[in-house]
Amino acid sequence: MNATNVIRIASGRRIGPGEPCFLVAEIGNNHHGDPAMARDMVHAAAEAGADAVKFQKRDMDSLLTRAGRESPYRGAHSFGPTYGAHRQALELDLEAMAGLKTLAEKLGLVFFASAWDQVSAREMLGLGMELFKVGSADLVNVPLLRLVGESGVPAILSTGMSLWPDVDLAVAEMRRFHDRVVLLHCNSSYPCPEELVGLPVMTALARRYGLAVGYSGHEPGLGPSVAAVALGACVVERHFTLDRSQRGTDHQASLEPGQFAQLRTMIRETEAAMRLRDKRICEAERASAAKLRKSIVFTRDLPAGHVLGPADITVKCPGGGISPARWDEVSGARLTRGVLGEELVDWDCLVCDRSSAALAGRS
Repeated sequence: MNATNVIRIASGRRIGPGEPCFLVAEIGNNHHGDPAMARDMVHAAAEAGADAVKFQKRDMDSLLTRAGRESPYRGAHSFGPTYGAHRQALELDLEAMAGLKTLAEKLGLVFFASAWDQVSAREMLGLGMELFKVGSADLVNVPLLRLVGESGVPAILSTGMSLWPDVDLAVAEMRRFHDRVVLLHCNSSYPCPEELVGLPVMTALARRYGLAVGYSGHEPGLGPSVAAVALGACVVERHFTLDRSQRGTDHQASLEPGQFAQLRTMIRETEAAMRLRDKRICEAERASAAKLRKSIVFTRDLPAGHVLGPADITVKCPGGGISPARWDEVSGARLTRGVLGEELVDWDCLVCDRSSAALAGRS
């Protein structure tokens, strides 16, 4: 990846290689259709250090068939007797979404959403979002991809529930219009076991398409999301909740504000740890080297003219003398003066020649 993969959005933020990881709090429908809770969640996400908040929008008549709307939906996580009623109970109207966008931007956050149907997509684009999210469920929804592409708005595409031909299709459709696209590696299991996360796939996405990549995580913990940044994720998206014990299928795969803040700290620490890319001795290491590295020292008092053998020298701290890396040069050298045991060997008292080395070898 290179600088050409960097996407600049309307607020002036830059997303891509070399930029700070863009950290998204996916509120989704964890607000339970309550505008007041949604506002509280936006405030909490800002306080936890998110760069953006993402919501979801659905129009039930456009999204579901009549049979789908009317199918019974009862269980521990149900908000209505039918699936349509359940989904509708979790929706916020367009006026509430507009208010949340205003609030988010006032708090310095980017506001965007994934729209699950074309009606909702047009509504959300009408709010002036500077990003559009295509969820994994719509990665092969050609009409929706074309609508988003035609808008010219930069797009983030999740790639869960998909094989390479599915991602090929989505990327090709978006590239008909532009390539301001970020691909998120994702496993759409809620929650996702760590052994099924598959982070190397994110690297494969970057190689295959030459686009900025990121990670949409559904694991219970933080480790894979942090590791994704070390592997080059430009975006990390995690579901966000005020309380993981709440009713609803997304909460158990979501992070509470304290966890999200911890993730942000760990991501920024990881980014800092990835900046140095060549092997060097840092200034802070030099004092340690002087104290902890070792020098060649004499094991006993020796007279001038003595040819040093292995029994005459050893290695001890501190590290201000001749390094033991030069052991073979010192062993076999002839002394130009008398020396004392424990004295650090100094080049000024040595003559190194082949005849001396030969004598040391016979000793």
